[in-house]
Amino acid sequence: MQYALVNGIKSAPKKGIKGVCIDCGTDMHAKCGDIKLHHWAHRANENCDLWWETETEWHRNWKNCFPESYREVSFFDVLTKECHRADIHTPEEITIEFQNSPLSISELQSRNAFYGKIIWVVNGLKFKGFQLGKPIPDPTDPALKDFEFEGDIHLRFLRKSTTKLVTVFHPDIKAIKLSTQHYSFAWKHPHIAWYSSAAPIFIDFGGHFLYWLRKKQQHTISDFHYLQLVPKKEFIKHYIREK
Repeated sequence: MQYALVNGIKSAPKKGIKGVCIDCGTDMHAKCGDIKLHHWAHRANENCDLWWETETEWHRNWKNCFPESYREVSFFDVLTKECHRADIHTPEEITIEFQNSPLSISELQSRNAFYGKIIWVVNGLKFKGFQLGKPIPDPTDPALKDFEFEGDIHLRFLRKSTTKLVTVFHPDIKAIKLSTQHYSFAWKHPHIAWYSSAAPIFIDFGGHFLYWLRKKQQHTISDFHYLQLVPKKEFIKHYIREK
């Protein structure tokens, strides 16, 4: 945890100080060594949030992009008696969770239901068998209303009226401008839960951009997943309320 209460004040860990958990009120130990991130740990080696995972430098860097008042905001469910800490919770009641490890579909659904308005930022550097493709036409372009998308990085298009598959080199497709914001991808070992999420998923591969996992709903063939480029600075700015 990044914060505990020290004399009633939300505080970062410092060597030698004592704190208590903001949620359960038990004693916390400030871990301030030379190897791991400085953090607070429950003295009983337990965590009162069952959804807690070890915080990495990737987590901490993301959380530090937001005001301190947004970080580690806790919620208690009076029915289930569960307490959970949102990585980020904005004044607009939007939760942003930074996820470093895979989740099952049931875990993802539980968290989406608990927080309501939630956005996920996922560490894509840990994905296995992931390959970013080339730019594609904007799937929402009206010029493509008579086509459906098929494939991954080897993209083809299905003309609805004839059920005939054509490539990007077909004259009707070639005439449509490629988008600099939309990309195909291939994922050999996908985390299925992210495909099923009703909440927005943004993938972080490092660098200055996020990749928003989008889905084009289709009727003739299965839905098509693609990525939309989003600058990190714009993403962060969008969720920080201007004073």
